[in-house]
Amino acid sequence: MKVWTRAARAWPARPLARPQTLALALALASGALLPLAFAPFGAWPLAIACPAVLMWLWSGTPPRRGAALGFCFGAGTFGAGTWWLYISIHVFGPQPVWISVAAVVMFVAVLAGYYALQGWLAARLLPATGPWRWFAGLPALWLLVEFWRGSFQLGFPWLSLGYSQTDTWLAGYAPLVGVYGLSALLLVQAGALNALWERRAHPRGWVAPFALVVLIWSGGWVLTQVEWTRTAGGPLSVAIVQGAIPQDAKWQLDNRVPTMELYRRLNDQALGARLIVWPEAAIPELANEIPGYLADIQASARAHNGDVVMGVVRLADNGQDYYNSILSLTSGVAFYDKRHLVPFVETFPVPAFVRGWLQLLDLPYSSFAFGPENQAPLRAAGVNLASTICYEDAFGSAQRNLAGRSELLVNVTNDAWFGRSPARYQHLQISRMRALEVQRFLVRAGNDGVSAIVGPRGELVAVAPEYQSTVLRGTVVPRSGLSPYIRVGNWPVLLLAFGAVATAGYRRLRP
Repeated sequence: MKVWTRAARAWPARPLARPQTLALALALASGALLPLAFAPFGAWPLAIACPAVLMWLWSGTPPRRGAALGFCFGAGTFGAGTWWLYISIHVFGPQPVWISVAAVVMFVAVLAGYYALQGWLAARLLPATGPWRWFAGLPALWLLVEFWRGSFQLGFPWLSLGYSQTDTWLAGYAPLVGVYGLSALLLVQAGALNALWERRAHPRGWVAPFALVVLIWSGGWVLTQVEWTRTAGGPLSVAIVQGAIPQDAKWQLDNRVPTMELYRRLNDQALGARLIVWPEAAIPELANEIPGYLADIQASARAHNGDVVMGVVRLADNGQDYYNSILSLTSGVAFYDKRHLVPFVETFPVPAFVRGWLQLLDLPYSSFAFGPENQAPLRAAGVNLASTICYEDAFGSAQRNLAGRSELLVNVTNDAWFGRSPARYQHLQISRMRALEVQRFLVRAGNDGVSAIVGPRGELVAVAPEYQSTVLRGTVVPRSGLSPYIRVGNWPVLLLAFGAVATAGYRRLRP
């Protein structure tokens, strides 16, 4: 503590002011560059550099200007990083251009508001300069707001900074602290860049920031060598069935029978695999209305010592609620029901009288009911499956309980809603982070891609060609044991972040 206090007193007292218009433009530009840190571009250093620019712009600003800078940064990030929502709303909705543009703009504005809040709080709570600002206060505040943005039922955790590190040494931290822990490490390095800049005139001003960065990266390399889980059985043959049905044709009545026959043929090609996985809502029909078809699929797989797991839409026993589900066809039948529904697509958190004109996507069954929070793992191919449907695999902490009781992860999705955009690769990177956090194999089935088998270190073991009907075969190894992240979740990182913000705020009041 004394060392930090002496360092703070030696720090420059007041940063230089910057022209407001230029600062806003720079915030917007750096925010727009940030999505390049993620898949498919992989320019991961931007996950450090872009936040560092915003942190620098925030220095010495009053609350309102800090909020404006944060809003511009967030608008750039989510404007450039989630523009593909326009495809789902306009092309496949289909909604008029003006409604589609307005919906995306409002969505981006809401998400940019998180960065605006962050900039306002930074100006109100944190020291204007010094190590408590750069190494503790700003990184911790950013992390807390990022966590808040991705939490709760209607959260949107897309483009959290930690996801950009699936292919770097920092991925070694994932089983220890999860994706938000990785975000914290990136933000500390962004703060270190600002500390280095502020202390550039000091003869040894580079020592502490440089040493911290070296420590972070060397620790990541060491952790990549650690096995937190263990094998729990022999190799298991799997097959992913990818129908690649065009999204604009999938739910047309004339295509239902051809779609069902296509999946039957692909399933026949997959026979012999111990586990066969179909994508989300593979058959454009209620599961309740095709019992004979499902029984035939089940019988053919069982005759070859295989089990089938498929995404379906089903009507609940009460005859009122629809579920987006995963159906397990083994010696019996079991369902997993999706827990995190897509706001304004699968669920409409508004009064019933306005739902009709808010239903942007032309799905025949909406809105869906939320699946129960505490569901048992599906059992197939002799192992327990931690199952997720589409983007709910972005909620890593919500999967901890299920993953800890399972030996294999399964995700079924349909990213065809977003055309040939970066969305599918961003989503695949999120799925890879889930495999990293719990050190399990992941089997991922997409309607037209990216279907893949992911290893316990997030590596791509096998990937199906996109946009074509195919069967991807591979082998996985069931794993058991609990990584530290499964045991404790995000609490250690969040408590440290709260403590860092509180301490930095105290240092502002008593320098």
